[in-house]
Amino acid sequence: MKRKPIHTSIFLYLFLCVILESCHFKKDSIKIIETEIDSVSLWIKSSKDTSYSLAERKIFLNKSYDRIISGQIDLFATKTLSKIAYQYLNLKDIRNFKKTNNEAYRLALKIKDTFTLADSHWSTANFYKKREAYDSAFYHYNSAYNYFESIDKQYYAAKMLYTMAFIKGRYRDYTGSEILIFKAISKYKLLKKNKSLYASYNHLALLQSDIREHDKALFYHNKALTYIEKFKNKKNFYEASLNNIGNVYIDKGNYSKALDYFTRILKNDSLIINDIEHYARVVDNKAYCKLLSKDTINLLQDFEISLKIRDSINSKEGIVISKIHLAEYYKYAKDTLKALTYAKEANVLAKEIKNSRDYLASLKLLAKLDTKQAENYLEKHIQFSDSLQNVERKIQNKFTKIAYETDEYIEETKRLSQQKIWIAVTGLGAVSIVLLFYFLSSQKSKNEKLVLEAEQQKSNEQVYILTLKQQAKFEEERIKERNRISKEIHDGILGKLFGTRIALGFLNMKGDNATLKEYKSFLEELQHIEKEIREVSHKLSTNFSSSSINFTTIISQLLENKSKIGQFKPQLTIDEHIPWEEINEIIKVNLYRIFQEALQNIVKYAKATNVRLDLLIEKENLVVHIQDDGIGFHVAKTKGGIGIKSMKSRVQQLKGTLYLHSEIKRGTDIHIKIPIE
Repeated sequence: MKRKPIHTSIFLYLFLCVILESCHFKKDSIKIIETEIDSVSLWIKSSKDTSYSLAERKIFLNKSYDRIISGQIDLFATKTLSKIAYQYLNLKDIRNFKKTNNEAYRLALKIKDTFTLADSHWSTANFYKKREAYDSAFYHYNSAYNYFESIDKQYYAAKMLYTMAFIKGRYRDYTGSEILIFKAISKYKLLKKNKSLYASYNHLALLQSDIREHDKALFYHNKALTYIEKFKNKKNFYEASLNNIGNVYIDKGNYSKALDYFTRILKNDSLIINDIEHYARVVDNKAYCKLLSKDTINLLQDFEISLKIRDSINSKEGIVISKIHLAEYYKYAKDTLKALTYAKEANVLAKEIKNSRDYLASLKLLAKLDTKQAENYLEKHIQFSDSLQNVERKIQNKFTKIAYETDEYIEETKRLSQQKIWIAVTGLGAVSIVLLFYFLSSQKSKNEKLVLEAEQQKSNEQVYILTLKQQAKFEEERIKERNRISKEIHDGILGKLFGTRIALGFLNMKGDNATLKEYKSFLEELQHIEKEIREVSHKLSTNFSSSSINFTTIISQLLENKSKIGQFKPQLTIDEHIPWEEINEIIKVNLYRIFQEALQNIVKYAKATNVRLDLLIEKENLVVHIQDDGIGFHVAKTKGGIGIKSMKSRVQQLKGTLYLHSEIKRGTDIHIKIPIE
């Protein structure tokens, strides 16, 4: 009989269970006092504490469920419900598991929580897997995989691929299993998950062993060993891999090489204490290897030791293997009666635990031992093998159908989405055609309106330019008038006053001392009056730049007017070196409009106490700084209003830059730089 690595399947199954459970809370060994359990997280942890009774642990979960359901339904709630459901499953409370898991799924659909949708499918898959309903388990693992993949949770997606590969391998869908495990490996490599990579390559090796590709199996086992070195607690994994490699060499017929591996494992004296089941497995494998090499020394003792250990820990699959090996031993020793006894016991137990592989092996062995019933045993073997093959094919077809229907569902969803888009486009096109005539008829009037608005804007700017020129003319005439008055005062009044004072000075005044003293005092007062009149005359005749006076005057008046409306204190600073006579009127017009918009915004929104307006010259640029100490606003969150857009547009037309900075309760700064070359 061909030796099958039953121990590797057990190991792989146990390892998979550990991986599947790793997504949930770790064991908390600290007992929580009842009075401290005042939150959902503590209740969930308490439900895992084995120091409480099963009934108490369920009560903790019930409290958690009631608290979540009565509160706000959000991402935390759906994820917590999913964890509660999984813990119900661990406590074998199937009714509450299904209720809570379904509720988590329903609420997750409602709020579009994709992760919880995936997690709910994952828990359901574990439920079916524990009941060996592998087709249903595969469906839910596949659904969980698609959800995890859609939100780029690659580690969890890889776990689903690994589990689906395991299920397919169990039903001898070797190609399908390989495809899935390679996809999982590619994800694990990117994530550098060494323990998962070890498990994946170990699974690949077992697949190759099943199809008798021994060299490939050895390659993947050795590949798995390279990852053991990269994680902690490697001892049990290392020895399990050595055992698997030994079994491959048995299948190859290289018994001496296989014995080397089994002997290496048994040199670990602590194995019988740390993992007695694995110890029994290796002892049995070594004895069986020696039997195949016809070395019968101490074989019976080793087989019986292994069987005794397996019986003491109730390892039924191990017991079946031990009894099959003992039957083969007694067959070799020509003790047919004992061989038949052990073979029949193995056959009954294998059928009881639904171990199809060892059931077939026991039938084959019985056919060789019991020549009278050989035909009957072979017939059973053929019938069971055929029925098993049919079941496996049906399951494989289900797996294929599940994958196909999932892909088809995705494609159908895409098709419906595209169909909706086309319907929307078609409807939009129809509406567009209906509206086209209206649009064409109204477009002309709109264009005319825009032209009129543009012309109006241009006219407004021309009016403003004329206003500036008129203001300049007014200032120029006013300066001329001041110069004329100054000249009239200086040449006329001051001259006459000077002549009068001189004439009075030459008069021979007579009188008492008091009168003469008063006379002299009046002459000095006249001289002081002359001096004051001369200073007034000089000030009146001082020349001012009309280009600077008219624009700065308008800005000053604008700021003063807005300050009265907005009830803020204005401050205006204008650099005296600004060459206003060289700055064209278009820049002045746009600057004036910008000041209008900025000050209007301050009046409407800022609630400012102080407003400062600075005009400076920096190299070849005119720099404007407008600052207020108002309430400010969030620049990133606030969409630009018409005023701000208008300012930016005007600055862009002048090929300048505008920087706007504002903070809540710290006011707003507007910094503008415009080239004046």
